[in-house]
Parts: sequence; C-alpha cells; structure tokens
Amino acid sequence: MFQQINSFLEAADSFIWGLPLIIFILLVGILLTTRLKGLQISKLILAFKYIFRPESSKNGEVSSFGALCTALSATIGTGNIVGVATAIVAGGPGALFWMWIAALLGMATKYAECLLASKYRVVAPDGHVLGGPFYYIENGMGKSWKWLAKIFAFFGVGVGLLGIGTFTQVNGITSAVNNFFDPSSSWSVTLLGRPYSWTVVISSIVLAVCVALVIIGGLKRISTVSEIVVPFMAGLYVLAALTILITNITKIPDAVVTIIESAFGLRAAAGGALGAVMVAMQKGIARGIFSNESGLGSAPIAAAAAQTEEPVRQGLISMTGTFLDTVVVCTMTGLCIVVTGSWNVGLQGVAVTTKAFQDGLPFPAVVSSFILMICLVFFAFTTILGWDYYSERCLEYLVNGNQKIVKAYRWIYILAVFIGPYMTVSAVWTIADIFNGLMAFPNLIALVALNGVVIAETREFFKVKRF
Repeated sequence: MFQQINSFLEAADSFIWGLPLIIFILLVGILLTTRLKGLQISKLILAFKYIFRPESSKNGEVSSFGALCTALSATIGTGNIVGVATAIVAGGPGALFWMWIAALLGMATKYAECLLASKYRVVAPDGHVLGGPFYYIENGMGKSWKWLAKIFAFFGVGVGLLGIGTFTQVNGITSAVNNFFDPSSSWSVTLLGRPYSWTVVISSIVLAVCVALVIIGGLKRISTVSEIVVPFMAGLYVLAALTILITNITKIPDAVVTIIESAFGLRAAAGGALGAVMVAMQKGIARGIFSNESGLGSAPIAAAAAQTEEPVRQGLISMTGTFLDTVVVCTMTGLCIVVTGSWNVGLQGVAVTTKAFQDGLPFPAVVSSFILMICLVFFAFTTILGWDYYSERCLEYLVNGNQKIVKAYRWIYILAVFIGPYMTVSAVWTIADIFNGLMAFPNLIALVALNGVVIAETREFFKVKRF
C-alpha cells in the first residue's frame, strides 16, 4: 500500500516539476519580457540604486531593503549550493547557461508579481500589511476568483510547514554539522529506536531555539535578522567563491566555453546532441526556478510589506533578488564546480560543491569544509525564517485573519523544525515538492490575467519619472 502511494506521489512530482510547469513559467516570463520591452535589463542599474534610496513612506511595515532581504532569506538557500551541483552533474555544465536564461526571464516575472503585490495589498485592522498572490487574485481578478486565491494559500502553508521551510532545511543544517564534526557518527544516542549522532541532537535543539527567538517576534524581527544575516552570508559565500575563481583564473575562459558548448550539445557524442541539450535545459531551468522562486508567488508576500507608495519601484527592487540569487550566487557555485572539475568525478549533491571548495581554496581541506558548512547553515537557517513568514501570511488569509490560529501555527512550525532531523518518510519531501510546484499555477494564471495592469502601471510610472 505504502509502496503504491510513494510511487503515485513520485510520478505526480515528476509530472508537476516536468515540462508543464517549466513551459508555463517560461512562457509567462517571455510574455512579460516582451510586453515590458526588456525592462529587467534596461532598468537593472536603476533598480539597484533604489535599494539604497529608502522612501519616506508610512505605508508598510519594513523598508524596501528589509523586504528584499526577507525574500532573499527564503530564496538563497541550499538550492544555491546543492541544487546547482545537482543540475550540473545531471545535465552537464550547460545547465548553468539555462539557469541564466531562467533568471533573465524570471526577473520580469518577479518584477510583475511584486508590483501587483504592492498595488493590491491591504491593511489589517491592527495596522499590519497583508499582500501577495491571494490578494492580487481576489482584488485584481475579482471576488469570483477567490477560490483560486484560497488554493494558492493552501499550497503555501503546505510548502512552509512540510518542506522548504522546515524538514528539508533542518536536515540540510544537521547533516552539514554532522558531516563536519562527526562524519562516522561515533558519538551517538538511540532515539525512537534509531541511532543519531549527538551533533544532530544538539544542533536540532539549538536551531529550534534560535528559530523560536526570531519568529515569535513576527515580521519586523525576521526582517531585522535577515538584513544582518543575508548580506553577511551571501558576502562570505561570494568571497570564498571568488577566492577559488581568482586562484583558478586561467581556467575560467575554458570553463565558460565548456558551459556554452555543453548548453547546445556541442560536446555530446554524435547523435546525442539534442538529447544532451534537452537534459541540460530541463535541469538548468528547473533548478534555476527552484532557486530564485520567480513565478512561484512567494517573494510577493514579502514585497507587499515594504514601505513604499510606488508599486513599480518595489517591483524593480524585488527583481534584483532573482539577479542576486541566480546570476551572482548560483553562477559562483557553478563556475567553481566547473573550473575544479568536481562535477565529473562521480560525486553527488553537496559532496560536489565540497570537493570544489577543498580543491579550489588555498586552505587545508578541513578549513574549506568548515567554510562551506557555515554557509550551508546560514543559508538554510534564513530560509526557515523566510518561509515561516510566507506560510503565516498564507494561513492568515485562509483563516480570515484569526491571530490565535496564526500564533498557534508558529509553535507548530517551531516543533516541525525541532523534529525535522528525525523525519525519514520520503513521502513528506515528495508532498512538499508537489505543493511547491502547485502553488505556482494560481500565481501564473493571475500574472497572465493581470499583465495589462503591470504594463499600465509601468508606463505611468516612467511617464512621470524621467531618468
């Protein structure tokens, strides 16, 4: 029975995260890029300028920079380290090229969904701001579409509580700590009939306490922590990756050629070029979307809380998140893996990136491993915080603002973080992955339906604001 259920879930997961979702997201990105006339490229410098020019607006709960950091806290995670490695091992170095394509189109999508979130947000009776796909579906498309908004919110809660927000991230943290401090599990204790290393037990307790201290304080505390941790963790990781690239600078030109040739099947065996291209394209685009979450509808929830009077302005700021996540952080990971050749030695997952750091950094292997472990821990920790906020807002919409239920949910979320390392049922991760894919469909439908609003808002903004 359980075998049949698992087989069904795995088939559903493969279908949802296969061509249907990828094609839908790409088509929406192409539509918005075309109608916005490549705004994500022409206005990118302006978008970065806006990050450091805060508005003096009383509408909203956090600064635009804080909203961006909250969104980045959820997107910059283990996918940037493990996901990139997985894509390159499965699809070859060319997968990185298709990640760039996904990011380029995704920036237009991220701009549109965050603009709409800011435009259609509402203010709760106690003064806090609510917004996201559920509100621009209901208020933009009309009350008759509220059922679609409810579907998005339901899947959003499922993703936060069952997968991206808790179990997968907690497992990433405890596994990274355990692999560094006690790889052979020499110091173990038996819990629930199974042996666990003390490093797993201790790290899970510390993690649950740290998460509780932050999320009980609500959005403002999450935003404050994110504003500190996100720049620090991204800076540390980029610095380490740059060190690898600088020490291997003579290999970068060949690595870039390898990436381009692999993307178009030029290095595949005779007759296998088309198949190689399709695999590289699918793995690269899928992992790119999974990493930056453009089109999934998560980032707009954070963008809606920004202190701004101009939805276009917030859309521009938010789209830089996709650029930073994929074009900067994922590219750093990918180049390190390609220049060191760690993708082609039979390793999988985080072991690929670990080997790249060990071979590429001019430090002893233990130091390189420690740096990567710290990055993994911080990346996963901030993703836990970001997805708590997302799932809370989804739940708040579902229960019509009942704060007692929302506050009770926080404790359930903390409990999920605590028990995460001891969850071994593979179906839990598969269900979470399915929820993650399914929440994209209502959002993408709304983006297509409301793309005229996005274009009109953009034209009006740049008609008044001349740069």
